[in-house]
Amino acid sequence: MATIRLLLGIFCFAFAGSFGMLKRDLLGQIPIKQETFSDAQYRLQLVNLARAEIGVREKTGHNDGARVEEYLATVGLKKGQPWCAAYISWLYAKAGYAQPRSGWSPALFPSSRLARSALPGNVIGIYIPKVKRIAHVGLVEKIQGDWCLSIEGNTNLNGSIEGDGVYRKRRHLKSIYQIADWVTAGRRLP
Repeated sequence: MATIRLLLGIFCFAFAGSFGMLKRDLLGQIPIKQETFSDAQYRLQLVNLARAEIGVREKTGHNDGARVEEYLATVGLKKGQPWCAAYISWLYAKAGYAQPRSGWSPALFPSSRLARSALPGNVIGIYIPKVKRIAHVGLVEKIQGDWCLSIEGNTNLNGSIEGDGVYRKRRHLKSIYQIADWVTAGRRLP
């Protein structure tokens, strides 16, 4: 009987001591350190990229200028085209994402990307009744109560969808038609 207890005790001790073995390199005895970004860090990266673009202006007020044309080139458009969606695509490209890549605002809101909350780095869509679709987009910077601070391209101080630059906008949450989340884990390239 004592032998069984002794063997059972040794087995339990060995089993309990093996749990730490899974988190290290068994051959080299070097701890494995994984450096991964959290979603929050990716969101902050996108917001910081967008903040750095505030103040970019069109050269002649006709969807042109070096930086605006760089945004448009990201989605394969030439100068002169509306560029709010191209600006968002450019931000995501600069942050290392494979998508979104579209110059057409509604394309940034596929059903697989729709979200219920406006987190920093998410894309907001503004519905324009005149054209009966989402016709303007922006990037969420932060939420303040019932208000969304966003950074948007091809707008102006009045919030026009045919503006002249990159601006920080303050929009009521009820004015946002849809929200897309292109950041959540598993949606970014390694």
